[in-house]
Amino acid sequence: MPAEPTEVQVRPGVEADLAALTDIYNHYVQSTPITFDTVAFTPEERRPWLLSHPEDGPHRLKVAVAADSQAILGYATSSAFRAKPAYGTSVEVTVYLAPDAGGRGVGTLLYKALFEALAEEDLHRAYAGIAQPNEASVRLHERFGFRHLGTYREVGRKFGRYWDVAWYEKDL
Repeated sequence: MPAEPTEVQVRPGVEADLAALTDIYNHYVQSTPITFDTVAFTPEERRPWLLSHPEDGPHRLKVAVAADSQAILGYATSSAFRAKPAYGTSVEVTVYLAPDAGGRGVGTLLYKALFEALAEEDLHRAYAGIAQPNEASVRLHERFGFRHLGTYREVGRKFGRYWDVAWYEKDL
């Protein structure tokens, strides 16, 4: 794993982060196929998402901040994989970085903190869906022990074309 940037701190997400987290997510909504949302959100529309990730439990939100400025560099979440009760020991995980925060080890720090927090929970598997192509995300997930399960071909349509999603799994 790359050396940890000393200028980055990872902590649980809080209400005061909502606007910045929404801005980061909206970048991906408006500019990339990484998320299949197609319309930008207001912070108020994203509030239920934030509140669904408390500081403890299996559904977490970790935020990376620059130590000097406290600017939010990105976030990682674990969320419900599916709504049915038998899926309760599985989570879907994801990382979103601010547009200028890539390639600095921030994603690695976020996942390290997230998986350390989840180690104390009654969880069995983590899953990640990665819209293709996205080599940086594939490398990050493989670095954390995720293995490719399969690919849904042309499962989402955005920006006038179809996109594949590769699915990855990790034992917890």
